[in-house]
Amino acid sequence: MLLKFLCLLLLISCFSLQSEEILPPQTHRVFQFENEHVRVWKTVIMPHQPLKMHRHDCSRVIVGLKGGKLTKIETTGETSELNFETGVAYWLTEDPPGTLHADINESDEPIEVMVIEIKTLETKK
Repeated sequence: MLLKFLCLLLLISCFSLQSEEILPPQTHRVFQFENEHVRVWKTVIMPHQPLKMHRHDCSRVIVGLKGGKLTKIETTGETSELNFETGVAYWLTEDPPGTLHADINESDEPIEVMVIEIKTLETKK
């Protein structure tokens, strides 16, 4: 049921551009939709550009619109790879408390993803 809701939300969000925020040259973020349950935005991460240290306080679905590989860099210096294939959805959980990371697109092409951040998870009793 949650998957159907997220798919429907993604379709709606693609057609309901509400506002646009331009960030530093390494990324371009276009907000799509927000309510009490989710926040949706499209992000374009430019080639060879690092994203500043940040964290994700909510779990989220990432949909690769134009796939690619990001290098995730923890504050400890540890690195890992995040591969986003075009047309594929990924589930990422919230970051552990007190942690930060940066990302860098080390390819020669922009990476485009749709982010569907889950603010609340309702459970059926």
